[in-house]
Amino acid sequence: MKMKSLAVGLAAAAFAALAQADINVGVIVSATGPAASLGIPEKNTVALLPTTIAGQKINYIVLDDASDTTTAVKNTRKLIAEDKVDVVVGSTITPNSLAMIDVVAEGETPMISMAASSKIVDPANPKVKWVFKTPQNDVQMSTAIVEHMTTHGVKTVAFIGFSDAYGEGWYNEFAKVAEARHLQIVANERYNRADTSVTGQVLKIMSAKPDAVLIAGSGTPAALPQVALMERGYKGKFYQTHGVANNDFLRVVGKNVEGTFLPAGPVLVAAQLPDSNPIKKVALDYVTKYEKAYGKGSVSTFGAHAWDASRLLFDAIPVALKKAKPGSKEFRAALRDAIEGLKNVTLAHGISNMSPTDHLGFDQRARVMVKIENGAWKLQ
Repeated sequence: MKMKSLAVGLAAAAFAALAQADINVGVIVSATGPAASLGIPEKNTVALLPTTIAGQKINYIVLDDASDTTTAVKNTRKLIAEDKVDVVVGSTITPNSLAMIDVVAEGETPMISMAASSKIVDPANPKVKWVFKTPQNDVQMSTAIVEHMTTHGVKTVAFIGFSDAYGEGWYNEFAKVAEARHLQIVANERYNRADTSVTGQVLKIMSAKPDAVLIAGSGTPAALPQVALMERGYKGKFYQTHGVANNDFLRVVGKNVEGTFLPAGPVLVAAQLPDSNPIKKVALDYVTKYEKAYGKGSVSTFGAHAWDASRLLFDAIPVALKKAKPGSKEFRAALRDAIEGLKNVTLAHGISNMSPTDHLGFDQRARVMVKIENGAWKLQ
């Protein structure tokens, strides 16, 4: 009888331990390497995230992929196989996030990417069933840029972007919209994130004499073509992508970026948004918390991608907990389903309405056009 009571007691204790199991969140950021100016604010933001959700303790396991695709894959495998995470958040850049998709699909673990390319959540790939993202898609931002170009007299444009999935994705989406709006692309160049010279590409662009140049890069490496073009005396309009929406970019390029246009998430100019904007309150909340921790003017759109991932989890975790316990295959599946079912979630970058065919969920409220003026971001 005592043995039976002991067995019942042990079973009850085991169930109680399971019921109270922590939720483990694996985070992969590019905190070093060429994308460090993007990954550092994401890493900083993790320190500001809630440590309990729906009464469950949240553990964040943060790994640096050094802006390297192979390391991102290795980190993902470690988080799933060794750390038994319930969800992966990351990585910072498109090539790394794309490489991680096979791993999370194999491990049946939900992933929330902080990279931009629409390919990361392309429903044509069945493996993205497990993948979501928080940055605006390149197609949304391409549309904003083309609209601005065509309404400001631009008829010809040169394109120069990273020679990886980010640059290629941007060119493909931009070219589609440009063709539809009868905007002529007169040059199409590429360079590597770690390059220190783009002289050959710049000479080709200069010879094409475009009305505007679109640079599809991210972080401080996106400054290289713009500086080189300025030094060569280029006088046309400059456009960058939302991949440069942080103050490190302004610091590195200085006066060379005056007058540059780019699409960005509303959080970049949160204080300038009208009070009627439904995103303003959430965006300002993030800005306030980040700048209190890291100093005035330190906030960037990239850290807000990590913040938004946390907000998605904040709404999805209570739903998943009703179906399964953390640390189990069933909980990971329930969490995936819960994220996919989220509706009208106000984030720092937009309002998300997820669906089986849309694992971002943003509409055009998730973008604004910004001009760099007097060394600062100005809402257009």
